[in-house]
Order: sequence, then C-alpha cells, then structure tokens
Amino acid sequence: MSRVAITGATGMVGGALSHVLVQAGHEIVAFSREPGGVEADFEAARFDPGSGEIDDEALGGSAAVVHLAGASVAARWTEKQRRRIRDSRVEGTRLLVDAMARLSEAARPRVLVSASAVGYYGDRGDDPLDETAARGDGFLADVCTDWEAEAGRAESLGVRVVRLRIGMVLSAEGGALARMLRPFKMGLGGRVGSGKQWVSWIHLDDLVRAIRCCIDDERLRGAVNATAPKPVKNAELTSALGSAIGRPTVLPAPRLALKLLFGAMAEELLLASQRAVPEQLVKVGFEYRFSEIDAALQDLLSH
Repeated sequence: MSRVAITGATGMVGGALSHVLVQAGHEIVAFSREPGGVEADFEAARFDPGSGEIDDEALGGSAAVVHLAGASVAARWTEKQRRRIRDSRVEGTRLLVDAMARLSEAARPRVLVSASAVGYYGDRGDDPLDETAARGDGFLADVCTDWEAEAGRAESLGVRVVRLRIGMVLSAEGGALARMLRPFKMGLGGRVGSGKQWVSWIHLDDLVRAIRCCIDDERLRGAVNATAPKPVKNAELTSALGSAIGRPTVLPAPRLALKLLFGAMAEELLLASQRAVPEQLVKVGFEYRFSEIDAALQDLLSH
C-alpha cells in the first residue's frame, strides 16, 4: 500500500485513475481547487495555481505524484483563454515542483508523472513521431515545451520524472469522444477537414494502466507517448465511430468553416496531424488492451 497524490483528481482521467488505485489498496490524496468536491474515499487537499496555494503537508509522504490538472483546450482561443491554458499548466507545475523542493528529502515522492500532450509535436503530416522527435511549432507546442520544462526541474530533487505526452483520450463519459457522439448519433457526423490528418488516440482504460506502469517501472523516465500503438487517420476514426453506433458519416466538417468557428484552436487541435507512437511503453513490455480503434470504440459504445 502506498500514498499517491493526484492533481486534477476530479477530472475524467484523474477520477478513473483514483478509483483504480483505491481498488488496488492505495491511499489517494486528491489535490483540487475545490477540495470540498472531492469524494469521501479520498483525502482532499488544496491546489490552486491561480492563487499560488498548495497544501505542502498533504503532499509530503506520497510515494508518487500524478499531475493531471489543466484548463480545457477545447474552446476558442481568445487571449484570455490562451493565458488560462498556459498558466494552469506551466504555473501549476511550477507550484507543484516548488512544493516538492520545500519537503525534506525523506518526504519527497519517488516519481512525478506529469501530463503533457502530443501537441508538443505540432502539425507533422505522415511522419511517425516517437519520443525522440523534435518539438513542433504553434501555441500547443510552446505550452507543452514550457510545461515539461517545469516538470523536469524535479529531477534535480532526486525525483524520477515522466513527461506523459497524451493523445486523444477515448471515453464515452467525457472528452473529445463524448462531444462527437451527439452529432454522430443524429447522422450529422463526418470527417474533419480532409480527413487525412493522423489522430493519436488512447482508450481511457489503457491510459490509466499506462500511468500505473509509469509509476511502477523505474525504466520509464523523460518523455513517454501515452497513445495507442496504431494511430489512425481522421477519416478512419470517423468511419469506425459511425460503425460503432450504426450511423452514416457522410457530412464532413470543412476546414474553412472550422477555422471561422474556432480560429487557431481548429488548426492545432482538429486539423493538425500527429502520428505519435509509444516507443517507450512498448519497449518496457506494456500490453495494450485496445490497440485497434474499432475494438476500442465498440468497447466504449456497446454498453
């Protein structure tokens, strides 16, 4: 039994991870801006990057820290929203690592698994992107670079750091898939733009298992792509989703319309191509339950 601190523990990924760890006998410290909203099964602690507040005492004694907190990127990127996205990640990670530095060496966690995103790679066409690939261009690449740099400071404290570059997380309960379901169920779904852009995805269950692997396996450090081993093109994702729910997928979302509606967010989040491959997880023998997009969607949508 060990103590695991999780920021963003009330979110989709953090909530799923917390429940799995509790079932495995671990003690969870859920860090949140609103500790009162944390489930009774977890110890609640304050974490608010906006005000610079963090509960150092609750952080101490944790064997691992999983840092998942960050403002949603799925909104039009006004200047205010850009600041929220960046500060919630960069300043939030700085706040967390500074708190670790204030702890005694004996009280510090052994490992920090800090979320990042495949947006680090920018728009890269058909190029396969393992963890050694260079960073790309754009707002998300800039944010991810600074975000990862803040997490990396914990290495000087003797903490093993995993920078988890997460792809599109598939869950029927939230995230991108849940937003796609309503129009697709109405028969209004279709490819985005040309449909030729690569989508790096991962089933929520596999992501939770990958995070546990990063906590436990000391061979994993530095950048780790948290994606399924078989990325797909957007048109393939669209077709698989239509098949899973028994609906046609003949109404494409034109590139120009998306750019008019969502601006730069559409360019980097919906239309960019990232063919990320999980070289590091495969190397340590991580076994995916869902490597194929059809099987993943059938599992999520057949209940």
